[in-house]
Amino acid sequence: MSAQFGKRLRKGAATTTVAAIAVAALAASQAPGVTTDSAGRRQATDSSAPDAASGADDTATGNSRYYTDLPPLDSPTATPGTDGDTSDITAGAERGIPATVLDAYKKAEAALRESKPGCNLPWQLLAAIGKVESGQARGGRVDDDGTTYSKILGPVLNGGQFATIRDTDNGAYDGDSTYDRAVGPMQFIPSTWEWAGRDGNGDGRKDPNNIYDAALAAGNYLCRFDWDLSDQRDLRRAILSYNNSTHYLNTVLSWLEYYRKGTHEVPDGTGTLPRNPSDGGTSGASANPSPSPRGTQRPTPPKDSADTPKPGNPGTGGGDSGTPAPPSTPPGTTPPGTTPPTPTDTVDHLENAGTGTLTAMAGDAFAEKVAVRTETKAGQAVAKVRVRFTVVGDTDATFTGGESVATVVTDSAGTATAPALQAGEKTGGFTVRATVVGRAVPGLDFKATVTARQADALARTTDTALTCVPGGEFAEQVEVKATYKGGIADGVAATATLIKSADDPAENDKGPYFKDADGKAVRTLTSLTTGKDGLLKLPKLYADDTTGTFLLRITTTGGATLTIELKVAAAESASPSPSA
Repeated sequence: MSAQFGKRLRKGAATTTVAAIAVAALAASQAPGVTTDSAGRRQATDSSAPDAASGADDTATGNSRYYTDLPPLDSPTATPGTDGDTSDITAGAERGIPATVLDAYKKAEAALRESKPGCNLPWQLLAAIGKVESGQARGGRVDDDGTTYSKILGPVLNGGQFATIRDTDNGAYDGDSTYDRAVGPMQFIPSTWEWAGRDGNGDGRKDPNNIYDAALAAGNYLCRFDWDLSDQRDLRRAILSYNNSTHYLNTVLSWLEYYRKGTHEVPDGTGTLPRNPSDGGTSGASANPSPSPRGTQRPTPPKDSADTPKPGNPGTGGGDSGTPAPPSTPPGTTPPGTTPPTPTDTVDHLENAGTGTLTAMAGDAFAEKVAVRTETKAGQAVAKVRVRFTVVGDTDATFTGGESVATVVTDSAGTATAPALQAGEKTGGFTVRATVVGRAVPGLDFKATVTARQADALARTTDTALTCVPGGEFAEQVEVKATYKGGIADGVAATATLIKSADDPAENDKGPYFKDADGKAVRTLTSLTTGKDGLLKLPKLYADDTTGTFLLRITTTGGATLTIELKVAAAESASPSPSA
C-alpha cells in the first residue's frame, strides 16, 4: 500500500505563498461567546461551554474532552500579531490540511457516495471533526499508508476525570489491559471500533491508527441512521451523535464552514496543532494531543440537544469516554482511596428478556429482536450497562445498517434490545451472542435461522392458449408470476418439467421440449429464479412429431405449483371451395 498511496500524493507539496483572503463574513458564522486571540484564532468563552452530561448514554463520545480552538478570522492584509506572526499566514496554515489526511477524507466521501448516497456526507465534515478530535492526525504525522507514526491515545478511562470504561480489547489497540483509551486520529475506543471499524486503504486490515480506515469509519458512523447531511437538522443530529454538546456542535460547524470556504493541501507533518482542550488542560508538544476517547454505544438517534440546550457546566468538555463519570460520592460514603463500583461492576449474569423465535426468509427483516437483561446476583436489574450483540457464524445476516456488532446501553429496567436483524441471501443457522462490555460474565447465545425465499402461489400472466404444430415451436413463451401471502415473491427458486400426466410427475420422453445451449432437447429446467417483480419467463418451447395434449408443471420453494396445458396438433387444412 505504500507504493499505492505514496506515489499518488505529493507529500512534499511545494510551499506556496499564502495570499490574504478577505472573508470578513466568516465572523458572522461564529458561535455565540467567541473571541479571538492575538494571532487571530477564535476562542470559545464559557458562555459556549458544553452542555451538561444529560443524554450522554445516547452519544458516541460520552461528552468527554475535545479541542475548542476555532478557525482564525481571515484578514485581507497582513496584520502583525504580538508574537510576530501574521493573521493571514496563520489563517493559511489553519486552512491547509495535510496531503494524506485530506486524501483520506475525500476518499471516504467518495465511498459513502456509493454505499449510502442519501447521506450526502461532505468530506469537509470529516475534516472539521478530525480537526477537533486530533488536529488532523497531529498535523499529518502519518506514513505513506496513512498510519500515524505513533499512536494518538486519549486519557485513561479509569474513573478519574472521565468515566470508568474497563478494558474490552486486552490492550490490543490502546496498550492498556485494565482500562480503555481512545485510539487514532478520529478517536475510537476499542469496543466502538469493533463494529464501526472499516478498511479504507484496502490493505485487508481495520486499523484505528490509519487515517483512511478511521475517516471511512467516522463517515459510516455519521451516516448510520440514514440521515441526509445536506439537511441542516440531520447534520446537527449527526454531529451531536458524535458528542452531545452544543459547544462541540458549534465548534465543528465553525470548522465545517471554514473548510467549505476553501482549503488547500500542505505537506504531511506541517499542519498546525490545536492548543485548547475543552477540559482546560495543556496540549503542547509534550502533552498527549489526542483528547477525546470515543464512546461505545450504538444508540438510537439522539434528540437535537442544540435545539433545547441544557445548562452548561463550564470547565467540562464533551468527548469520548463512552459513559459520563458518576456524580461525586458524598464524604464518608466511600472509604478514601477506593473507587465506587460502576453499574457494570455489579452485573452478575444476563437473562433472556423475552426474545422469541428468530426466523426470516432470505432478504427479509427478522420480526423478532434479541433482548437481554443485566442483573445482579440477587436478580435486580442494572441500568446503564453496555451490552454487545455479535452475529456469529457462516452468514451474511447483519443488524440494520449492515453491522455485525452492535453495542446498546441497558435502560432503566436493565434491558438492552439489539437493532433489528436483516437476513442476507445465505440460508441456514447462525448465532447472536450477547455479552457485557467490560465484565467477564457468561454470555447468552440466541439461535437464528434464515430460510430460502418462498412462494405460495403461481399464476400465468396471460390466458392465451399454448398450441403448436408437430415439429414447430410455440408462438408464446410461458411467463408466470410468483406471490407469497399476496405479495411479490422475488428471488424464489423454481423448477419447470414436462411431465407424463397429472398423476405421474415423472419427466415425459416425448412431446414439447426446451433446448439447451447445444440445441439438444431437454424437458426439465432447474436453477430458475423469479425476478424482482416476481416474474419468471421460460425459454421457448418446441414440439416433436407427437401430437396430443401435454402438461408443463412449474414448482417453487415453498410449495407453489402450477400445471399448464400444451397442445400439439396438425394444422387444419383449408376448406374446399364450393362447386359451381
